[in-house]
Amino acid sequence: MTSAGRLVVRNAKYARDFRPLDENCDCHVCRTYSRAYIRHLIKCEETFGFRLTTYHNLYFLLNLMKQVRQAIVDDRLLDFRAQFFEDYGFNKENAKNF
Repeated sequence: MTSAGRLVVRNAKYARDFRPLDENCDCHVCRTYSRAYIRHLIKCEETFGFRLTTYHNLYFLLNLMKQVRQAIVDDRLLDFRAQFFEDYGFNKENAKNF
C-alpha cells in the first residue's frame, strides 16, 4: 500500500528501484530500505521482507485512519474520501462501490 496506490514489490521492474516503498511515508521501512532490497528479500523467501512490508502496511493504515478521524472532526470526510480515491488510483466508476 502506498499513497499513490497498490505496489506489488515482487514485480521485476523494482529489481533496481532504490526508492522507498512510498516516497510520502515516514515509517522506518521507507526511511531505511529500498524497493529493490525488499523485493530481493521476498524473492528469496526471507521472512524479513514480509515483516518489512507488513510493518509498512500497518503504518500506512494507522496513518490513514488518523487522517480519516481528523477529516471527521473537520467535517470534510467526503472531500477527504474523494481525494484519497483519486490519489490511490480509483477511477470514478470504481469509487461508487466504496
